Amino acid sequence: MKLYKRYLAREISAAVLLVLAAFLALFSFFDLIGELRDIGKGGYQFQHAMGYILLRVPGRVYELMPIAVLIGALYALSNLARHSEITVMRASGLSTRGLLVALCQIAAVFGLVTLLVGELVAPPAERAARQLRLSAVGKLVAAEFRTGLWVKDDMTFVNVRAVTPDAQLRSVRIYEFDSSARLVAVSEAGEGEYLPPASWRLKNVVRTELDGDRGRVSSQAEVIWKSALNPDILSVLLVKPESMSLLHLTSYIKHLRDNKQKTQRYEIALWKKAVYPLAALVMIALALPFGYTHNRVSGVSLKIFAGVMIGIFFHMLNGLFSNLGAINSWPPLTSAAAPSLMFMLAAAGMLWWVERR
Repeated sequence: MKLYKRYLAREISAAVLLVLAAFLALFSFFDLIGELRDIGKGGYQFQHAMGYILLRVPGRVYELMPIAVLIGALYALSNLARHSEITVMRASGLSTRGLLVALCQIAAVFGLVTLLVGELVAPPAERAARQLRLSAVGKLVAAEFRTGLWVKDDMTFVNVRAVTPDAQLRSVRIYEFDSSARLVAVSEAGEGEYLPPASWRLKNVVRTELDGDRGRVSSQAEVIWKSALNPDILSVLLVKPESMSLLHLTSYIKHLRDNKQKTQRYEIALWKKAVYPLAALVMIALALPFGYTHNRVSGVSLKIFAGVMIGIFFHMLNGLFSNLGAINSWPPLTSAAAPSLMFMLAAAGMLWWVERR
């Protein structure tokens, strides 16, 4: 690797990691404030809150990495410009294209880290965080197996095979026991809908009541079931597309297609997760024009502020286009890639303007 590439990699990497650490500390502090109100409920103590927050850090890294790359690159390039180091590089024969290629190589490493964290670390850590919080706060005992989520509610055991993003239950079985731990009834429902504050509307219910050696089967189209079970407890099984890995999204989309169900939201999430690591390349390309701007035009602090605003705008656009794509049935790739393409065009326009000057 050439000397200037190593120098750029060191300066930008240090700045990006510093910004990322600052963001993680800030968001973790806000998460802790949000958890303080639940400390003391059930067995939920301060150490549980800290464990929950730490387990959510990988997810925060995945979300914040592109913004950290943008702000870190802005800071590093602005410092280089302030000391006229970029001017020296250009005077030595380094073209804008060569500098951009070097920066993209650095950003590719952060993009790869984003991909690995989002695929391998964040999903299981997020699931473990929810399970930790559930077991400490809730009065119910829950565990996840291949057959779905099993929850103990007093003398009742509940098995839920799947939960949709809007908290709808699929394939529910309720096993009721008496005080002597004898099975007295089994209810099966095709689906369930939550009715606040503590009820579920079960549909297509088949109930089998046991009385000694005899059993009685009855069917009802709809039953109101009162239970301490709620969507927060079921969040350990909740199918959130944004929290699923690419492999799980692909298999789940195939499952939905085989059952002739809508896949729009999951396809958007699939393409969004595939495109998101590339946002680091877009952000560092967007930061380069600021590095060409001398301090007398805009100070470092103003550039950092601009980077924060651009990062927030990018995050908002990502969510906006995902929702608009799902509502208007846009092509999933268009919905997922539109924000990155818009920012890439903006970066190209700014570079063209800087070169003309």
